[in-house]
Amino acid sequence: MMNSVVSDAIPSRRPVPKFMIVSDLDHTMVDHEDKEYTSLLRFNALWEAHYRHNSRLVFSTGRSLVLYNQLRQEVPLLTPDILIMSVGTEIRYGDTMEEDLGWVKELDVEWNRDIIVEEAKKLNLKFQCDSEQRPHKVSFHVTKSDAPTVKEKLAAALKAHGLTTKFIYSGGIDLDVLPVGAGKGQALAYLLRKFRQEENTPEHTLVCGDSGNDAELFEVADVHGVIVGNAQEELLQWHKHNAEHRSNVFRATKRCAAGIIEAMEHFKFTPNVSPRDLTTPLKKQAQPKDKIAALAHEIVEFQLHYEKWFKGGVDNKEEEFQRLKVTLLPACTIIHPWGVETVARKSIENARRLYGSQKGKKFFIWIDRIRILELTEGTWAVKFDKWVKSEDTGDTTCRLTSALLENKAGTPNGVAWLSIHETWLHEHEGKTPSYVAEMDKSK
Repeated sequence: MMNSVVSDAIPSRRPVPKFMIVSDLDHTMVDHEDKEYTSLLRFNALWEAHYRHNSRLVFSTGRSLVLYNQLRQEVPLLTPDILIMSVGTEIRYGDTMEEDLGWVKELDVEWNRDIIVEEAKKLNLKFQCDSEQRPHKVSFHVTKSDAPTVKEKLAAALKAHGLTTKFIYSGGIDLDVLPVGAGKGQALAYLLRKFRQEENTPEHTLVCGDSGNDAELFEVADVHGVIVGNAQEELLQWHKHNAEHRSNVFRATKRCAAGIIEAMEHFKFTPNVSPRDLTTPLKKQAQPKDKIAALAHEIVEFQLHYEKWFKGGVDNKEEEFQRLKVTLLPACTIIHPWGVETVARKSIENARRLYGSQKGKKFFIWIDRIRILELTEGTWAVKFDKWVKSEDTGDTTCRLTSALLENKAGTPNGVAWLSIHETWLHEHEGKTPSYVAEMDKSK
């Protein structure tokens, strides 16, 4: 019998999730001061290796879809299962970005955007860019010193029209006017109600934030929370007055995604060690007991070992090099996205002389959207996105990868690769990196 764990767009069609992370993006999941993406890549590897197949990843951001897509072009973000955008005024699902129309209907009640815009113009407020003006959000730039007066005057003007709205101020500059029932916390509460109705509620939920517009997330019932180590003063003040003695909210000492991993350890959500943090040779690590987890481990660890080999991040020893060969069956072939087919073990052997060729360069590999399907007993079809950022070409590319694996005793994760087929994600087609071209040559 087939055992599919391929993700669907609609949450109700997925198995009951073990865990859900709901995280803000800017300065929470994404550390804009970390040009090497160290903590974000650590989180990515942890999530794909341990959680993608049985948990939900939710990004809750103040960004619109336009600015969210822009961020995805800039940093190595995973694809979330659910995206809460524009300060909790939009909810979208999966790869298709299908909008939750039930949430739209709730926010339409007693909302009149035109009146808000009209009254804001009378106060000469500075509107944010057009992409951030959304159907249920009107946004301005207001200095910290002016914010209290602006909110008071605008609230009074709207009240005169019979409108009750919500004001969210964050980052010391951004003022958002929303329907009274909107916000990051309300959007999450709506999702949790929906999951309960579908008998699909996660066993545990961890919310993560750094600024004032994240505060509502921590007030949702039955969730754990982490305030990352670089949190802004407005959220720290909220914590001081509202949550300082609540055991479900953790003040991390580490920045951004590293603080999220720290919180997973604090709350004993396991596993909580990223494959990027393992120092023991991979073949000596204990194999995951669950086969789906073992396959996800293999996909993440195999590609990570590639990155480490080229960057000189592992010792130039036969033991480390054999990690790149041991799970490739002799007949395994790789069809590369530029149309070249090679014997996998031959390509790996050609990589031997390229040890350290990317040392000191910005070169990263990360895996996204692992999907696994059992074809027959012991044989598995997998799909995943393989992202590569290479300083050699200046490109960030994505290869849609399909592969077959089978159970094999004696390998690091109890599985071996039968075949690998890569195609470009069309908008991320790139040049063939020099190190890859060398691997495709005959010895």
